[in-house]
Amino acid sequence: MIYLDNAATTFPKPVAVYDAMDKMNREGAVNAGRGSYKLAQEASKLITETKDLLRRLVYADISASVVFSPSVTIAMNQIVNGLRMREKAVIYLSPYEHNAVARSVHEAAKKKRFIVKEIPINSNLEIDLDKMKYEFAKDKPEAVFCTHVSNVTGYILPVKEIFQESKKYNCVNILDSAQSMGLVEIHVNLMKADIIAFTGHKTLYGPLGIGGFINVSGVPLDVFISGGTGSDSLNLEMPDGKESRYEASSCNIVAVAGLNAALKNIDPMLCLKREKELSDYLIEKLSSMKEIKVYLPGNQKQHVGIVSFIVEGFNSEDIGTILDEDFDIAVRTGYHCAPFIHKYLKDSRTLGTVRVGLGQFSTTEDIDKLLLAITDIVRENE
Repeated sequence: MIYLDNAATTFPKPVAVYDAMDKMNREGAVNAGRGSYKLAQEASKLITETKDLLRRLVYADISASVVFSPSVTIAMNQIVNGLRMREKAVIYLSPYEHNAVARSVHEAAKKKRFIVKEIPINSNLEIDLDKMKYEFAKDKPEAVFCTHVSNVTGYILPVKEIFQESKKYNCVNILDSAQSMGLVEIHVNLMKADIIAFTGHKTLYGPLGIGGFINVSGVPLDVFISGGTGSDSLNLEMPDGKESRYEASSCNIVAVAGLNAALKNIDPMLCLKREKELSDYLIEKLSSMKEIKVYLPGNQKQHVGIVSFIVEGFNSEDIGTILDEDFDIAVRTGYHCAPFIHKYLKDSRTLGTVRVGLGQFSTTEDIDKLLLAITDIVRENE
């Protein structure tokens, strides 16, 4: 199989990730923080080390709390429902948000009755910073949620500019780094991000089952998920620890081991260079085909290895099915769990887009086979 769905989850993983998880499963998969014996202490040390590696990756200091959760979606629910927002507070989302953010904010808004607004974009499918500044001045933001990289078009959003502007209003800035951490540089102090939500299984090349958030600025959050933490067990209140307070349930130590290995193997600069080379090659070839429409930001330098397109005469699901069944090529089709951006792409007639997610193990040969397959599909339709 030619796997081109790395925006959903990177596959395969580095060998070191598989080895670390296998070793942990066989030799140390105990319950961290629940015992004083040696293996439990070693598991706790691994968690601490992995959190330190995450802090270093985003240039956060030791005061930043790192909270592990089973996924970035659960982390976003903890953040959204933990924020202490007043009624009628104005919350801004980029139009590129994934449902991990969009649905979480939508549900919380119904309960807490705050106002949700979209950050405007221009005809080039890029954030319109001038219009955004006007909107911020008119309806002052109390929180801004922004994805770093679009999971639909691969657009690198100008989060630094967005967050610096929102900080003029003492806003809380939340970054969704699911498609960027380990690929695009994140410098928390330069970016003015207060909280960064992350996942292990995408651009970090770690496993499924581990995600979380980094609370850089110490933003106070109410508890959203409660339960056992292994500490202060006779107290029905969650503990006061800035990390343990939000880490109910047993930690997935096998996934932590995989993430730890991934963080030790990742090189963001090399990863981005590799993806850019592959995506530039794919975009050049697709753009030369008259039956193909590719969705790109105006500035193609602000782009990673996620490429969305449509094929005239086909809906996206049909293309995905044919590529799978006839050519053994895996791509993603449809609306990609991103509810806002598709109204700007105007792709309802094709039921969304065909999305190619390139990764570190993708090759130009994979791309050439994809292009040949699409050419065959188009010819068969003539």
